[in-house]
Amino acid sequence: MEDYNKIIESLIIRFVRSNALDAFKPVHIKNYYDFQSTLVLLDRGDMQFGLPEVSLKPGNILFLPGGKNTAVSFGKGEMPNINNEQFVNNKEQYLRYSDQSASTQDVVTRYLSVTFDAKAFDSVNFFSTLDIPPFVIENSPLLESLIRKISRELHSIRVAKIRLLNIYTEELVIETFRHILDNQMFVEQLATNNNYFKDERLLDIFGYIKNNLNGDLSNKTLSAIASVSEDYVGQYFKMLTGINPQDYIEYQRMETAVNLLRTTNMSIRKIGHEVGYKDTAYFCRRFKMMFGIPAGKMRKRESMMEM
Repeated sequence: MEDYNKIIESLIIRFVRSNALDAFKPVHIKNYYDFQSTLVLLDRGDMQFGLPEVSLKPGNILFLPGGKNTAVSFGKGEMPNINNEQFVNNKEQYLRYSDQSASTQDVVTRYLSVTFDAKAFDSVNFFSTLDIPPFVIENSPLLESLIRKISRELHSIRVAKIRLLNIYTEELVIETFRHILDNQMFVEQLATNNNYFKDERLLDIFGYIKNNLNGDLSNKTLSAIASVSEDYVGQYFKMLTGINPQDYIEYQRMETAVNLLRTTNMSIRKIGHEVGYKDTAYFCRRFKMMFGIPAGKMRKRESMMEM
């Protein structure tokens, strides 16, 4: 338990967005994906996730960890089977902002969502490192209350709204992690990936990568940071994390690129350079390969309703 307290104390938790949405047309998204983690509270109607599909009941909360592809369906019966790019580009065909006073006869799914960042030591995407798959939380009045509280506060015009959104989100993330521990979920993944937070050399590598995304991140450089040989650093990194360092670096570069696309007006070329890609065309190819949509269309998502 002491190790888990250390991890929780290290977390930097940030509210990203919240939405109350109605799906008015059934749809199946076969590869929904986001870098940031999301909790989805099903208010009414039908919703499924995963393969084979798992159905949610009203009041259930679906946890979608950042960095994980999963299938998501709204409604039931015959429905279009589309990919994430098609969904992102055509959300207005399936979703609208909830209007509690409107008739629900044509609403197939109504849900509230909260999306957040949770980073350990301000560098490691917490839930991604734990390798936890999407899962359902049943019968949690506390988590449901927090999601609804965040949704209400988002529309407040009172002072300190942003501060409270981050405070409520921090409580939401901690209670989600407590739920995982209390129910002994994913014990093997937790035990294995807890190694991340016990090795200071690995944390030094994480920190260096975070602060030097547009610099030299070769194995030679990383070996000097960790004080291990260049021949061994890749093996050492993979032994503790399960992935090789260059794959991790690309993930971090793309995560930062997505954040810049969402929060700045920087050009695609400048963003590519900012995260370490000197060749803009190569950056765009890698981005499309990872997300299934071009970088420019990822930016468009911020002006549209989000999952």
